Amino acid sequence: MKIIEDRLEDSAVLDLLREHLEDMNATSPAESVHALDVSGLKEPSVTFWSSWQGEQLLGCVALKALTNDHGELKSMRTTTLARKKGVGSTMLRHVLEHARQQGMTKISLETGSMTYFAPVLEHARQQGMTKISLETGSMTYFAPARALYEKHGFEYCAPFADYAEDPNSQFMTLVL
Repeated sequence: MKIIEDRLEDSAVLDLLREHLEDMNATSPAESVHALDVSGLKEPSVTFWSSWQGEQLLGCVALKALTNDHGELKSMRTTTLARKKGVGSTMLRHVLEHARQQGMTKISLETGSMTYFAPVLEHARQQGMTKISLETGSMTYFAPARALYEKHGFEYCAPFADYAEDPNSQFMTLVL
């Protein structure tokens, strides 16, 4: 598997992001959908990666710098064929490592229910982050995502950044 920094131009990546946004909008009230669209993922504060096996897209993930030492995990998603095969864990580790290398000490996140977030944590570590936080849905649909984050050491916390208490959201943090 190869994880690359991505410019958001490949049609397969754009299709996966469209699917991600559609799922988030289908499973959460509009005011509780915090997923970034393509323009948001192209902001200078965001680094976006895609994961590939040869020419086959496996997934994507992004890291948004909130401050010099605090990042937010965004848009973590695996393709249907890549789910439950360790792609999410690999991507999460990649992102956590990247975060550590960048001097980040905290990572936060808001996410859906997919099971492909592990490489993001790895990237954050690489970027020097020591803490990662996240927001995810509170509904049953998001249980697999919460389980994945718990497996990787995330703990429940209060809302962070610009998030507010929301019965449709759960917030989690990992100290790197």
